[in-house]
Amino acid sequence: MNYKELASNSVGVLLQLVGAKWKLLIIKELLLKEHRFCELKKKLGCTSKVLTRCLKEMEMDGLVVRENDDKSKIAEYYLTDIGYTLRPVIDAMQKWGKEYKRLRKLMEKYNNETDLSWT
Repeated sequence: MNYKELASNSVGVLLQLVGAKWKLLIIKELLLKEHRFCELKKKLGCTSKVLTRCLKEMEMDGLVVRENDDKSKIAEYYLTDIGYTLRPVIDAMQKWGKEYKRLRKLMEKYNNETDLSWT
């Protein structure tokens, strides 16, 4: 995606680049370490077609690099410096998701305790 195709607002740009569920999960994994295609596919549980499309798009957007080993013909994927700048975003999303789950559990417990139906 070139500069002219980017959304006019910052959140829109982020969503354009990594708004897809699989892209966020790929970034989360690549923040930990570089991965081969088959490793990512196994960890994420997505199809080869989806993973290939996401990795190619992320490579074109400058978030991911594909490095080929000439001897083994195996490619490894890792984040670029720009890709690593997404760490605080992923960290904040993980923190929010954990807090939401905690609050949701409390809310459901409260709702179950205050349910007055006698069926």
